[in-house]
Amino acid sequence: MRGRTHPVTGTGRRRGAGLLTAAVVGALVAGTVAVAAPALTTHRTPADGAPAPAQPQASPASVEQPVDTCAPMVAALSPRDRLAQRLMVGVDASDPAGAAQIVRDSQVGGVFLGGNATALLRNDRMQALQDASRTPLAVAVDEEGGRVQRIDELDGDIPSARQMAASRTPEQVREIARERAGQLRARGVTWNLAPSVDVSDQPRASVIGDRSFSDDPETATRYARAWAEGQQAGGVYGVLKHFPGHGSGSGDSHQGSVSTPPLAELQQRDLAPYAALVGPGRPLDGRIGVMLGHLEVPGLTADGNPASIDPAAYRLLREQYRFDGVVMTDDLGAMKAITDRYGLAEATVRALSAGSDIALFSNVTAAGPLLDSAERALGDGRITPEANDAAAARVLESKGLCSRA
Repeated sequence: MRGRTHPVTGTGRRRGAGLLTAAVVGALVAGTVAVAAPALTTHRTPADGAPAPAQPQASPASVEQPVDTCAPMVAALSPRDRLAQRLMVGVDASDPAGAAQIVRDSQVGGVFLGGNATALLRNDRMQALQDASRTPLAVAVDEEGGRVQRIDELDGDIPSARQMAASRTPEQVREIARERAGQLRARGVTWNLAPSVDVSDQPRASVIGDRSFSDDPETATRYARAWAEGQQAGGVYGVLKHFPGHGSGSGDSHQGSVSTPPLAELQQRDLAPYAALVGPGRPLDGRIGVMLGHLEVPGLTADGNPASIDPAAYRLLREQYRFDGVVMTDDLGAMKAITDRYGLAEATVRALSAGSDIALFSNVTAAGPLLDSAERALGDGRITPEANDAAAARVLESKGLCSRA
């Protein structure tokens, strides 16, 4: 998102009473300066046949260069608060006061609303969470449609991804996503961990199943792009999932370890949507995040590690697919592919040190012990200060608070 206004929030957004420092606010203002486009040389011929004069090229001095406003924001945070920006923890939507207390005590960068309770989603109660945070908070849900919905009891039901691809055009799906995002935003939700770009022909009720738009990579890509662009237009930040592809996985990572076909096979099928959608020049470049699944991939991950905690998976996404946005894990706290192996604190450290910008916990989770372990890892070098600062900057940028040069 180099030098651009944030695609979802623009340069302005409602903030809670927790305020940024004056220096940070100044940096944000500086970051709203637009980059002037250079004049183009024209080769058109006017009606009289005489060649049109070439337009002068803009001199370097007349082009305003992008300003990195994220670096001063990161510098204004303590090392622990930088780590806190990299946590997204579950809160109980039936307990607005308790949810606000979690944010106030930990200053986490984001919260996740699971389950079916709706108290926090009513009557502008989400504002209390923003007020409890010194830095504007990412509020996330899973809202895919079908059996993965969060506000269907409040705002109505929408079809599953597979149903949408079978019965709607991409333009219609874009409009469904835009409308749903507007409903989420009105209730205080700023992130949607969707769409799924898994390519799958699994039975409808299996772990991916009808959460996949299609078993054809091109169709899955086309509809995922439509959904992503629609929810962006509705004011919500989206996340593609589950890299490097859960659609051909051997099972359900909620229940235990899952393996995929070898990497070379994934690159021909499951990874095709990422190749088409993210990275420089791609349609969603700088406008969306990516979630890594708890998937063991022959030819990529090692020692039985799932991709979500394996550095090789993050290198693949960053280097081969040239993705420079926010990368997050799938749920580290309630999925046996992780919890059968590691405690919550160790899973956090492994994910952040492997290259994840955000460690996700869907259940109500005490953030303090996670931050304590992450601080120790920062002190002993398992997490480097440079990587921590870069991750915090990406998270802040994804929330529309700054821009990296």
